[in-house]
Amino acid sequence: QVQLVESGGGLVQAGGSLRLSCAASGRTLSSCNMGWFRQAPGKEREFVTAISWGGGSRDYIDSVKGRFTISRDITKNTVNLQMNSVKPEDTAVYFCAADTSGYWSSSRYRSEATYNYWGQGTQVTVSS
Repeated sequence: QVQLVESGGGLVQAGGSLRLSCAASGRTLSSCNMGWFRQAPGKEREFVTAISWGGGSRDYIDSVKGRFTISRDITKNTVNLQMNSVKPEDTAVYFCAADTSGYWSSSRYRSEATYNYWGQGTQVTVSS
């Protein structure tokens, strides 16, 4: 069993930065593919970024490329999302998710169904 807890959300002005963190218990995250998803009001949850279990592969949706960075902190057993140059359209609840299969595939990591553990989410609000 893996428990995921997100933190770091809050209110930030457009153009500012925020750092989200996803802490895990019950399993070492270095053995999991990890993803960040977000859900804006009235919209479906969407993929934002993912990192492979070994950290060698990352991917981002086009709208956050060059602004967001996903990373791991092995010593703290966390996965982080550095959000720079945020925009009002980044406003959403952000969820981290873990895929414990150990199998990284470009055809899988963008799908919610790939991930078997989810956090409760953290709210990010970007003011204009």
